[in-house]
Amino acid sequence: MNGSTVTVASEESASILHADLDSFYASVEQRDRPELLGKPVIVGGGIVLAASYEAKRRGVYTPMPEHRARRLCPDAIVVSPRFDAYTEASRRVFEIFDDTTPLVEGMSIDEAFLEVRGLLRTAGTPAEIAARLRQRVAAEVGLPITVGVARTKFLAKVASGVAKPDGLLVVDPARETEFLHPLPVGKLWGVGPITERKLNDRGLVTVADVAAVAEEHLVAMVGAAAGRHLHALANHRDPRRVDTGRRRGSIGSQQALGRGPKSFDTIEALLLGIVDRVTRRMRTAERVGRTVTVRFRFDDFERATRARSLPHPTSATEPVAAVAMSVLREHRSMIEQRGLTLIGLSVGNLRNGSEGVEQLVLPFGRKDTSGLDSTVDDLRRRFGPAALTRASLVHQRGGFETPKLPD
Repeated sequence: MNGSTVTVASEESASILHADLDSFYASVEQRDRPELLGKPVIVGGGIVLAASYEAKRRGVYTPMPEHRARRLCPDAIVVSPRFDAYTEASRRVFEIFDDTTPLVEGMSIDEAFLEVRGLLRTAGTPAEIAARLRQRVAAEVGLPITVGVARTKFLAKVASGVAKPDGLLVVDPARETEFLHPLPVGKLWGVGPITERKLNDRGLVTVADVAAVAEEHLVAMVGAAAGRHLHALANHRDPRRVDTGRRRGSIGSQQALGRGPKSFDTIEALLLGIVDRVTRRMRTAERVGRTVTVRFRFDDFERATRARSLPHPTSATEPVAAVAMSVLREHRSMIEQRGLTLIGLSVGNLRNGSEGVEQLVLPFGRKDTSGLDSTVDDLRRRFGPAALTRASLVHQRGGFETPKLPD
């Protein structure tokens, strides 16, 4: 869109903004190193964490292996990530969001929903508010940001995606069908490559195709929850409002492993490192959870997810690690046959740690590791995350722990 504004007529009830920083990490690098402006920039190390639009136009995407990105774009400039710089840029942008409206729902460090319905008399139309927001982010933080404005969160997010890069798109409620239905089914929130292929194989190529199918038929194709979800979105039904008080339902982390052989000991060590990161974040956020989910992505890009429940909610490292290792070892033969390019873990069914005393688990003589967890957390807070690590990870590449919104 290159800085343009498009209105797809009256935006009286289109009051939700989806603001999304463009190629965030790469844009920060281009801002701080003007010699990179207009050039294909890749942020990463082993995998592509972010790519400038100059690189994206050559087929580079996240999380592509770096060697493949270099083949597609031989003149790419690869820079190492600077997460402190990205965190600071995000903080400054969110200050502008908060100064624009008190109703801000952060989705990640580089995107948020804003509700501006209550500002019409004092700040102008949503389109005018969005335009000023983009101007402030460019002037005060030096970064391009795209904003979609619509009646629902889903349409606002789709609008920002269509308007990229560096654009503003307002979807008039009277013309939602005209805007949405010609788009490919992959634009529907929650439709990934596998679901998109499944729908395409059944002749459903555009959102209009999905909208024309009865809900029960969609359920038969993709499952109950996904079918109902897609039918609602394709027919403009999205009752979700901007939620400023929502806390995460799960806390997780993952690590791309790249292609090529890996020993099972290496995979075990890396998963333990992920467990350490996740449980440390849970304790910092004072959350406990019961459901441990391990995610795999194989060399053929197929994925698998396995979940196990703990007897009681916890944020302790040892019980989460025990479940994670059990799941991993159950799938050892499958991993060795198919290869593994990504492994991840999350803990769900979270609740606040203050909501109740954690019940003791029999036998009462079981080793209590809470003191060890507290000591390790304290050392890492004082001296940095790398100050203390598992012996099994000493010679392993630790991967990237990317910045996140507060848990």
